[in-house]
Amino acid sequence: MLLTIDIGNTNITIGCYTGETLGARWRLATDHDRMADEYGIQLSSLLHHQGLDTASVDAICLASVVPPLTGRISQACQQYLKKEPFIVDSSVKTGISILVDDPKSVGADRIVDAAAVQRLYGGPACIVDFGTATTFDALDPDGNYLGGAIAPGIGISADALVQRTSKLPRVDLVRPPSVIGRNTTHAMQSGLLFGYVAMVEGMVHRFRSILGERMKVIGTGGLAEIVSNETDAIQIVAPWLTLDGLRMIWEMNNNK
Repeated sequence: MLLTIDIGNTNITIGCYTGETLGARWRLATDHDRMADEYGIQLSSLLHHQGLDTASVDAICLASVVPPLTGRISQACQQYLKKEPFIVDSSVKTGISILVDDPKSVGADRIVDAAAVQRLYGGPACIVDFGTATTFDALDPDGNYLGGAIAPGIGISADALVQRTSKLPRVDLVRPPSVIGRNTTHAMQSGLLFGYVAMVEGMVHRFRSILGERMKVIGTGGLAEIVSNETDAIQIVAPWLTLDGLRMIWEMNNNK
């Protein structure tokens, strides 16, 4: 069994693969203060809860955009799962060319997503990842990674509204009854949800003007389904895209 781990600033996603089949998977809150032993116990507990023994883990593939946690979770894997993770960065074989000024500056998650889309859907494509940041990544017709755009995520924007205003409350990100909110909560929900939908539609339009009408749009991340329900701009929703990409990259680098 291959264990895939994607460490993000807000969430850690974990998946178990038998061959190409994704079995148990989890989306956890990232805890920047948790120590290696705590992560090790958590990983062991998650596996045991699914009836899986730690000895059933044959290999681990990991991507991270949180450098302090990369070492801690790697240590947890070595101590509790008895496996040293294969860590993905711009230096490993990905199956794509990274055509940006400094390939090392591209987040591992964006590289992994692009590798997965190139294999699963081909280019040209725009990948919209709804994470801590909302990122837009471009693949040309040959599947080369061209770069993209980075905007504040919906959660960051919601937090900023609460922190920088005196009277606005914290709200759940759900669809309000109308785009025109009749109270403060609904008005905030409208601005957050429909405002981001409009941003996605606008950015997709601009990317398509460069990549062409054949461009596919793939949404991923925890909020992809919520946003995609409000727009036709996102054609494919792949919530576990990064885990699929980790599996593919591990296979490219480890199959003899």
